[in-house]
Amino acid sequence: MSNQPQPQPPAPARAQPPATAQPPATAPAKPSKPLKYGIFLIAGLVFLVGITAMSRWVIVTQKRLQYRIEDGSIHDFNITNNHLNATFKFVLRSYNPNKKLSIYYDKIEAKMKYEGKPVASCTVDPFFQPHRNVTMLEVKLVVQNVLLSEPVARDLGLEQSSGEVGSEVQVEATIRLKVGVWKTKHHRLMIFCAPHFSSSNNFTRTSCVSYFGPKIFR
Repeated sequence: MSNQPQPQPPAPARAQPPATAQPPATAPAKPSKPLKYGIFLIAGLVFLVGITAMSRWVIVTQKRLQYRIEDGSIHDFNITNNHLNATFKFVLRSYNPNKKLSIYYDKIEAKMKYEGKPVASCTVDPFFQPHRNVTMLEVKLVVQNVLLSEPVARDLGLEQSSGEVGSEVQVEATIRLKVGVWKTKHHRLMIFCAPHFSSSNNFTRTSCVSYFGPKIFR
């Protein structure tokens, strides 16, 4: 017999496990329309609250705006049959002491009152006031044939005879505040002054009080 090795029979093939069916791939579920609308609504509310909070912060943290009547005079004062005619001229000093805050005065109206009764009004040209700026506004109020009650006409005549006439000056402005590139929405500014006008050059500077929304500046 030959001593050569005998060939080995091939190993039996390993049985493969049966293939299992895979479930079809599904796309991720999309959020429903009510959920989308809710997210947009919440985001919008957060944005509005943020803008409002920033606007309030700008108002509260800045220095007070300052206003004063620097000079004033009265001309052509006349009362006939309780009808008043006169021309009031004055210079309103507007001072912005802030380092970063600027102001847009978009609309300005000045009014003259006596004992609460409006007797004259006029508009003042809009202007932009940078930070740390002083702006002088020349205002001219013309009273034309305004009927007064008999007691008011008598009191005004007595004041004019004494050499000076007390009055109420009210300035109403629509303004926007600017810090850097950010601007607030429109706000209402009210300025109240109580100057005494004279036909001579003897005028005393008069400080004013101003109201800005819920905040008061003096």
